[in-house]
Amino acid sequence: MSFKLVKEVMTPQQLKEALPMPAEHAKWKANRDAMIKKVFTGESDKFLVIIGPCSADKEDSVCEYINRLAKVQDKVADKLIIIPRIYTNKPRTTGEGYKGIVHQPNPEKEPDLQEGLLAMRKMHLRSLAETGFAAADEMLYPENWPYVDDLLSYVAVGARSVEDQQHRLTISGMDVPAGMKNPTSGDLSVMLNSVVAAQGSHTFLYRAYEVETTGNPLAHTILRGAVNKHGQSIPNYHYEDLIRLVEMYAERDLVNQATIVDANHANSNKQYDQQPRIIKEILHSRNVSKEIEQLVKGVMIESYLEPGSQKISEHIYGKSITDPCLGWDETEKLLYTIAEQV
Repeated sequence: MSFKLVKEVMTPQQLKEALPMPAEHAKWKANRDAMIKKVFTGESDKFLVIIGPCSADKEDSVCEYINRLAKVQDKVADKLIIIPRIYTNKPRTTGEGYKGIVHQPNPEKEPDLQEGLLAMRKMHLRSLAETGFAAADEMLYPENWPYVDDLLSYVAVGARSVEDQQHRLTISGMDVPAGMKNPTSGDLSVMLNSVVAAQGSHTFLYRAYEVETTGNPLAHTILRGAVNKHGQSIPNYHYEDLIRLVEMYAERDLVNQATIVDANHANSNKQYDQQPRIIKEILHSRNVSKEIEQLVKGVMIESYLEPGSQKISEHIYGKSITDPCLGWDETEKLLYTIAEQV
């Protein structure tokens, strides 16, 4: 047969019993969730900054990074809500390479999904315990949601997943904000169609059950740039792009019309050091257009302790082993700049 059954892994319930969330921490998360929700509903004018490593590869360095974010959050709490990225699954265009901590809790060893699930939940729990931050993660595999549904405050659906029906329908059953990225082609109608689907209610098969969802009114768009047929990056964060999205939203009957702008990926042509410049332009567009100010609820930034990226074998603490990231010094400056300009 084409599938080889390696071993049966623990169920979501078993994982939660092995690594439970303390009741007090659940209260912290509920309070932050309410704050974040108000940004999307327009009840709050705070600005979201979804920020962190391209992939959460090591618990110690990721949690040190998030502890630094928490200190900045205390100083900008009147303007910003910082949501740390703990991305535990890494999409790979060709299927090759490191696929995230869920696959390889040790990037230099063979995959171990059982240990990966434990490592994923442990990292999220530690971040929450040490900082009060419930994190964002990419919903690369919809079946993984029940393992962390009590821990996440934000979910993203990537450019290669946004057209997939299972992703759209699974998002419709979540009760936290979920960002649907534009596909790599750049077609904004595809992205908006995914939001329509995610905001609607559905009946479908999920983890061996027939399920019904009520729809997720907090589903929204993420602009991440596009790639043309020649493989060239096409940004979509400029003023004209944002106005176009305002107009396209107006053509659809959607609640909580909102977008997050991803400052890296095709918007920066993966030139990670361009993220501060891009974000400053986005903030300028918000300041000169009320429509854009109401539309753009936040930005997404790839950032870690050390700038750039490295090979897995190099072992530089706090440096990305996937896409290059902004380093801490530039990150801290950028966060204060954002707080001053929103």
